[in-house]
Amino acid sequence: MLIIAGLGNPGAKYADNRHNIGFMAVDAIHRKHPFSPWARKFKAEISEGELAGEKVLLLKPQTFMNLSGDSVGEAMRFYKLAPKDIVAIYDELDLPPGKARLKTGGGHGGHNGIRSIDAHCGKDYRRLRLGIGHPGVKELVTRHVLGDFAKADRTWLDPLLDELAINAGMLVKGEDSQLMNKLALATGSKPDAGGPAEKKPGGQSHIRAARNHAQPKILPATGPMAEMLRKLMGKRDD
Repeated sequence: MLIIAGLGNPGAKYADNRHNIGFMAVDAIHRKHPFSPWARKFKAEISEGELAGEKVLLLKPQTFMNLSGDSVGEAMRFYKLAPKDIVAIYDELDLPPGKARLKTGGGHGGHNGIRSIDAHCGKDYRRLRLGIGHPGVKELVTRHVLGDFAKADRTWLDPLLDELAINAGMLVKGEDSQLMNKLALATGSKPDAGGPAEKKPGGQSHIRAARNHAQPKILPATGPMAEMLRKLMGKRDD
């Protein structure tokens, strides 16, 4: 059995917030596949169904974001599951809009919903991060995260959610790289399944530049400069 937990805040006030992209993703999966009607259990809205031949529980914690682990942990313990049987879907400030990354374990990156799940379930669950972009300055982060998606965002948001829903069975089968490729094609972004960090543009790092600057220079072999250097360095022709 697999628990797919989409993170967000409950209530119509937050429904279209960027912070609620996890709820949106789970709702999209629910629409595309034969799942049961939403019910209340584990301090969450839940729906049972099947993907790729395996039983799946869709879960939307109703605890508010900061206490998401209360809900996910309760469901995990009820079904006697392990962290590896959980996929958490949530918003990521540090990814460009529409970009997705999927990996097992890692840090919470300042995301309070993930911080809470870590505390209740351990860290070895799969994390599907969906990029919402960063507003550029720290002071605008809260307004950005709790603000609604703009109409222009629908050009990448709808294809992302649709493609994720259509291919949700890949989450069950562990086909993480294949899923990332499909999401990247749908949104026109570069695929990334959580591997090594991409190199940033802009040339060498200051450390590498300093190392290169410190390397000995190749001296000229012939000419007046070579003759002068040989005299200064005590060399002579044989």
